[in-house]
Amino acid sequence: MSDKIETVFLTGATGYIGGTVAGKLVAAGYKVLGLVRTPEGAEKLKQRGIEPVLGSLEDAAVLTEAAQRADAVIHTADSDHRPAVETLLKALEKSGKPFIHTSGSSVIADDVKGESVNPTVHTEDTFFVPTPNKAPRAALDRFIRESGINRGIRTVIICPTMIYGKGKGIHQDSVQIPKLAELSKAKGAGLYIGKGANIWSNVYIDDCADLFLLALERAPSASFFFVENGENTLKEVAEVVSRSLGFGGKTESWNADEAIKAHGEWARSAMAANSRVKAVNARKTLQWSPKGPTLTEAVEKGL
Repeated sequence: MSDKIETVFLTGATGYIGGTVAGKLVAAGYKVLGLVRTPEGAEKLKQRGIEPVLGSLEDAAVLTEAAQRADAVIHTADSDHRPAVETLLKALEKSGKPFIHTSGSSVIADDVKGESVNPTVHTEDTFFVPTPNKAPRAALDRFIRESGINRGIRTVIICPTMIYGKGKGIHQDSVQIPKLAELSKAKGAGLYIGKGANIWSNVYIDDCADLFLLALERAPSASFFFVENGENTLKEVAEVVSRSLGFGGKTESWNADEAIKAHGEWARSAMAANSRVKAVNARKTLQWSPKGPTLTEAVEKGL
């Protein structure tokens, strides 16, 4: 456990990423304060050795008190909730405490509707212009990093790709593949959008959570970390989902406009775009060494 960091305030403690991070923090000996909206959720956190903090991202006073009480803040609840971020950063100003924010690699995604592969594989130093719908996220990430330079806070951005595998907290399902599986099950085939030619980088949930602890311990201020350990086309993902559902690899194309009309941003970014990155900083700066199963292994075996 890091010197001087004993208590961590964690938003999203009942969520997929946050719940897995919380478990690893507790196992490593940290005291975890977990933001939770309901008394029922609070009881579940207590059972996992986490001290519940009742409230939501809209409760500025609750966020401020918990952030100032803790030695560090890890924000996993919402990548795009700027008011909560502003509240937490204000609470931590001039403290030198770590603030770790969870972004997501759709921030560098394109808008190809599943029709083509983008040859660009981004590192943390690659220039990009966000699509209009992701411009606010890019601006928030930049604001957080700048706060690490001029406001006396050790800010860090963790930017995961497509996360797969069973979460280790209360909420075990990720955003992308379980929803795709649900829709595919109704169709009797693994679904992909357009040609399914687009590629997303991906990472196993436990490997992703490990990076949060490494960042807490030693990431420099204003740093940014992509999180990936491989990549697949979305047609390949559809084939894996199909096999996991017992459909023998049978797949079916889904019209992009229909998918986006029905499922909005999830379809456009999470399923129909390219989001290709390399986790250079994590490996070089933090010696992050992912060890989890591949996406194919994890989905087919339910890991």
